[in-house]
Amino acid sequence: MPAVCRDCLTQFDAARRCPSCGSPRIVRHAELFDLSIAHMDCDAFYASVEKRDNPALEGKPVIIGGGRRGVVSTACYVARIRGVRSAMPMFQALKLCPEAVVIKPRMDVYIDASRAIRAMMEELTPAIEPLSLDEAFLDMTGTARLHGAPPAVMLARLVRRMKTELGLTGSIGLSHNKFLAKIASDLDKPSGYSVIGAAETQLFLRDKPVRLIWGVGAAAQASLEKAGIRSFSDLLRWDQTDLVARFGGMGDRLYHLARGQDLRRVSAHAPMKSISNETTFGDDTSDPEILDGHIWRLAEKVADRAKAKDLAGRVVTLKLKRADHTLLSRRVALSDPTQLADRIYRTARSLFDQVGDKGPFRLLGCGISDLSDAVGADKLGDLLDPTAGQRSKAERATDKIRDKYGERAIVKGRALR
Repeated sequence: MPAVCRDCLTQFDAARRCPSCGSPRIVRHAELFDLSIAHMDCDAFYASVEKRDNPALEGKPVIIGGGRRGVVSTACYVARIRGVRSAMPMFQALKLCPEAVVIKPRMDVYIDASRAIRAMMEELTPAIEPLSLDEAFLDMTGTARLHGAPPAVMLARLVRRMKTELGLTGSIGLSHNKFLAKIASDLDKPSGYSVIGAAETQLFLRDKPVRLIWGVGAAAQASLEKAGIRSFSDLLRWDQTDLVARFGGMGDRLYHLARGQDLRRVSAHAPMKSISNETTFGDDTSDPEILDGHIWRLAEKVADRAKAKDLAGRVVTLKLKRADHTLLSRRVALSDPTQLADRIYRTARSLFDQVGDKGPFRLLGCGISDLSDAVGADKLGDLLDPTAGQRSKAERATDKIRDKYGERAIVKGRALR
């Protein structure tokens, strides 16, 4: 059975230890040198960067997040043992792990580390599909001749370089499609390397819970359980037509994934689907002026990102979280796409007025989706708002001044609320 040493990269027939360096850190699989679709996922990325930069944190539970009012961005594995998870409210995380060291995110540092990892990936293949700062799919089909080694060996080299050159660890999932590669990367974290071959796919999936499917959240899982579907075996008992009739487009996807089939390509240019921003308040608030100021600031941030990428969105979304953590979400489709802060703000403010529930709220978010190229955006104007055109010209003029003199050169009064 083909095998590779993760420490010295020696290729050999399966053994308990590497015949060259004696390391027990080996990967062996019958299809090891035939597979080329991989998923690399950094281990507790933000927390790992902080521990790398501050050795005094080694062995301590570390949580990356903002204050008691925020949520957990990342928790190191020491904190995870205590039950802390990403997206958990900070107060709950600190109840589970009161001795945790809480650190505010340093996004500029994390972005630099992510770029360094991405540069290493680009030495292996141009077919890279990032999912976030700390994970990506890689298609290494046809690269063996270029590197003089199969993808499995080069992936082991990648995570070894990440450790020695950047002080960061990652886990590899290697398979014959994206769906299985992503599952594999999570099987043996941290510092894992797992392989799911084509021959074993259905046997591997048979008794696994459907929550393994990426994108099946709590709501979708509840809907599946209502239909008696808890495992992949349950899915296999359904005909494709019945799944589609019950679950629509998701039913067709479920039919194929239950059989380990995923024809999606690793796309280096996956289109951005939405642009959004949100804020968690230090104290719950119902104050309309404070909330209005936040809606404007969020709309301005969303607009700035859209303009920087030459994108515009046809759908505006408003997100609110009450003090009891229940979520409210409202969205509306515009007559034509927009990238203007003024239009995003006015639409989001209208959605807020329609909510009726005045809080108190702990979180507010705003965003645009159904994105398209910005050419032709905001051309139709608003027939019911004769001053919209003037505000649009004023915003474009403001953008030019801010580009030249800095973003604080001109500030709207509502942004100070």
